Amino acid sequence: MFGGDRLSRLGAFGPQFPDADALHKGLAHWNHRRLTPESPTQAWHDEINEERRMKRLEGEFIEGFRSHIAPLVDKVPEDAEAFVAWFEALKDHGPGQWDPLFDWLEGSASLEDIKWFLTQEAAGEAGFDDLVAMTQVKVPDRAKLELARNYWDEMGRGNARGMHGPMLESTTATLGLTPTIDTTLWQSLCLANTMTAFATTRRYAWHSIGALGVVELTAPTRVACVDAGLKRVGVAPEARKYFALHAHLDVEHSKAWNAEALIPLVSEDPGRARFIAEGAIMRLICGEQCFETYRAHLWAHAHPLVYAAE
Repeated sequence: MFGGDRLSRLGAFGPQFPDADALHKGLAHWNHRRLTPESPTQAWHDEINEERRMKRLEGEFIEGFRSHIAPLVDKVPEDAEAFVAWFEALKDHGPGQWDPLFDWLEGSASLEDIKWFLTQEAAGEAGFDDLVAMTQVKVPDRAKLELARNYWDEMGRGNARGMHGPMLESTTATLGLTPTIDTTLWQSLCLANTMTAFATTRRYAWHSIGALGVVELTAPTRVACVDAGLKRVGVAPEARKYFALHAHLDVEHSKAWNAEALIPLVSEDPGRARFIAEGAIMRLICGEQCFETYRAHLWAHAHPLVYAAE
């Protein structure tokens, strides 16, 4: 389905970005600054100037990325039912699916290996709850309600102990992880930057719905492997709660997202199918390049002969 040229190997997705590390660290620091609640200051003119410069850079990156993946969505169906069938097939055949990294994390990785992996993942975490909240602005009612239900689950249905974000933060704290932008691989930052660009820019609203939906579709098998790996190396159930929960809950989230968001949105306007598909494929490619880079780091240290044979 997605064989042939590996689009994930195109670096920052465009010749105008020769330094992917600098690009994505710059975007990540900017996203952190602009999304953090602050008080008014006299520097607001400077903030607007920075916003203009960074939004142009972000837009050039996203549009370059879109151009590179265009061949993968040229034949996306515009009939709503057929489109959802295409979308659901990404679980088995999309970029990065069934990467051997996760079987290794489940069955062989050491605690230090898993901690390194989770540090990279935590630093690149854009915050699913906030992404959903920003995406739902002004979308049609039926899809908006589904995004609202998803957000309510992310927020623990009003119970602070059930909030998903703090669950992940608890895991990070329990394991003593210290994720920072400047010590994170650019591939992980690229994933977060892409998701943030989609959710905060209204021309990419349909892309965001596709990207968020494909996370719900594909995450359960991966997080189940991480949970099993953490259990194997002796991490307590409370510190694994985030992964154990998402291994099951996201299955139901995905079914509801496809039925209550994708079907009505594409039925109402078939032209949205391509943009939703682009968002999904771009998100999967971001994940794929993360997994490949993680393996290059982890297996080179833990299993150099195995990695050399890859």
